[in-house]
Amino acid sequence: MKKQAPDAIDLLDADHLAVHALFQSYRELVRDQASALKRRALAEEICLELAIHAKLEEELFYPAVRASLRDDDLLDEVEDQHGSQREFIAQILATRPEDELYDAKVAVLGEYVARHVAKEREEVFNRVLASRLDLQSLGRAITVRQAELRAVADALREEALASALA
Repeated sequence: MKKQAPDAIDLLDADHLAVHALFQSYRELVRDQASALKRRALAEEICLELAIHAKLEEELFYPAVRASLRDDDLLDEVEDQHGSQREFIAQILATRPEDELYDAKVAVLGEYVARHVAKEREEVFNRVLASRLDLQSLGRAITVRQAELRAVADALREEALASALA
């Protein structure tokens, strides 16, 4: 029997778990007083992963969910949270790791992302699972787009940085 590919929710939730692990690793670097270079590299990786994830949701997942659930208020709220995340990302990318608030900014972003993930899991994913949305097809589209975005990671970083300077 052929194993089914992960569906859209499996893929997005795997991203959530991966980013959670990255934030945990960052907290360990801070606790261990790791070098600014190590902290900066991990913070940039976190920011990139979040930027890719947000684009996947905004371009593919949210439009499909919006059409399926017909609950604009819920989708407006989770999409608005991405705007706030982008602001945190831009601040982190525009700040030097030696800045006394650098680690605090990464920590606040982590807390904000954790609240966003909880809302998605509890309010969006559960409702989507009960809908007739084709999560397998959407998962395939997300996989393709994710590969495309990873191929232009530098451009995504520059886009995030540009919003910090705007």
